[in-house]
Amino acid sequence: MELIARAVGHRYDGLSVLEDIDLTVRPGEIVALIGPSGCGKSTLLGILGGLLQPAAGTVTMRGMPPTGCLNPFTYVFQDFALLPWRSVAGNVALALEHHGLARAERERLVADALRQIGLAEFAGALPRQLSGGMRQRVGIARALVVRPAILLLDEPLSALDAQTRELLMEEFLALWLRQRTTAVYVTHNLGEALRLADRVCVLSRRPGRVKDMVDVAIPQAERANPASQADLSRLHDRLWALIKAEAQVADREMARG
Repeated sequence: MELIARAVGHRYDGLSVLEDIDLTVRPGEIVALIGPSGCGKSTLLGILGGLLQPAAGTVTMRGMPPTGCLNPFTYVFQDFALLPWRSVAGNVALALEHHGLARAERERLVADALRQIGLAEFAGALPRQLSGGMRQRVGIARALVVRPAILLLDEPLSALDAQTRELLMEEFLALWLRQRTTAVYVTHNLGEALRLADRVCVLSRRPGRVKDMVDVAIPQAERANPASQADLSRLHDRLWALIKAEAQVADREMARG
């Protein structure tokens, strides 16, 4: 499905955090949102997914949802957001409980989601028994189990160590290449954005506006190849040049409160 934001703006207690955002996420693509700290990336993601009502502008969806879609939107968060008293399977099943499905169908969907993410053998484990990477895999499985039309990810790998982050990036990308779910991906990590996204939306410092939209023409399946590294390095330098000065100002503003 296609996701379209037009003239979106938002304020918190008189403070303007987003202004005049125009953004189209095409069917089956990943758009990464990057920008200085406090520029409104997570706020924009919440507006796109309907968690927040924008102070101005509109968000619409266009097209048909995928077969078996139970939720138009689903989120993956930075902090995993797992219930500690529920098993892995129980946490994934939580996303299905208000859909009125028969127990056998819920169990089938949960088993399929865990199989896709490589956690089938841990279905009965509790979150405290899992590593950080495995807990985030549970969060991804919970998002996938409803077969969303649009997947919204808010810095899902930022709490993980570098090695686990690399592994999960590869696993997420493999899943996405199979399913091609439309996705919006918030990150501070420029390398992460360039590894995953079809396009990178660069927001200015607060109030966030679309400063640039950078196409990443290299197919995702080829970006780990040595032959692609020079082009990716040039794109990385371009993104950093777009945000460096504003990131320094934003850091000083946040330090002053």
